[in-house]
Amino acid sequence: MRAHGHTAESIFGRAAGAARVLSAGMAACLLGAALWTGLPAQAQAQAQAAGAQAAGAQARADAPPAAVQPSGRLDDTPRIAILSAFAPELALLQDRLRQPHRVTADGVDFTTGILEGQPVVLALSGISMVNAAMNTQLLFDRFRVTHLVFSGIAGGVNPDLRIGDVSVPERWGQYLEVVMMRETAPGRYQAPASKGTFQFAPYGMMQPRDVRVRQSGSADIQEKFWFDADPQMLAVARSIQSVPLRACDRQDRCVAGRPRLVVGGNGVSGQAFMDNADFRRYAYRTFQANVLDMESAACAQVAWRSRIPFIAFRSLSDLAGGGPGENEMNAFLHIAAGNSARVLLAFLRAWPRS
Repeated sequence: MRAHGHTAESIFGRAAGAARVLSAGMAACLLGAALWTGLPAQAQAQAQAAGAQAAGAQARADAPPAAVQPSGRLDDTPRIAILSAFAPELALLQDRLRQPHRVTADGVDFTTGILEGQPVVLALSGISMVNAAMNTQLLFDRFRVTHLVFSGIAGGVNPDLRIGDVSVPERWGQYLEVVMMRETAPGRYQAPASKGTFQFAPYGMMQPRDVRVRQSGSADIQEKFWFDADPQMLAVARSIQSVPLRACDRQDRCVAGRPRLVVGGNGVSGQAFMDNADFRRYAYRTFQANVLDMESAACAQVAWRSRIPFIAFRSLSDLAGGGPGENEMNAFLHIAAGNSARVLLAFLRAWPRS
């Protein structure tokens, strides 16, 4: 997720909250209105979008009512787990789900069903790193997860990528896991000797560092920065290069050029919304990152610990401060979320049936 003040988080949050208590049709209208808040000149398109969403909301409402469950495994069916950070990213997938069944555990809503022929469980990770790690582990504790997939939007860091492109990194790191170094002279910084050596250049006083982790079934503590996506899942992602991606939304607002699927390279995640051109250049130069977001590396680390294969599909909604004007996320959120979902659905169709 690329959270952006109240526009992307609190408005969507209020709409999603309302959707839990209003009728399906009215909730869909409210959500549709919230999605386009700040664009009053396009009220007619808002109404059309809300009407289209109402059908999907009704389909989701047809799922059995969510039930609060005690601790323990909720389902023994082997499933691919699919996470998104916030509701608009996940709704595109929920609308395609067959045999939906909803359940709530520890305050998190899970929906099981069949998506593109695959048994799945869908949930929201929540926005940012702690939510993502906490809810990924909850998902593993409550369901028999065979693979973990993340679908959502991201900020573009690689200058060769454009808004609307879908990036599928080979590995993920936490670029804001840092030592805040002491300033020993004007503009000069030093980390405590006890912190050892570092593999990446600092950004001022901020010195990126590895995390100390231990994998399930191992007694050894490791220091790691990168957490790899699963090779088999990456191979399937490379096989679906022909998936059609959209350049325009329902309001005929279009990105420059034809979006494309890019598999490989690095992704980084951290607990900050990044909209700074200089730090964007640093992130690309230092980590060779294609994209950055606020959840994927946390999910990748939890999956690594549990030895569960992981992959993330992230479509560029903005340039993380690299564009010429206002951050682009609000303008291109729907194009990006839709393209990420299209790639994920093509991935599920290509994934071997169990």
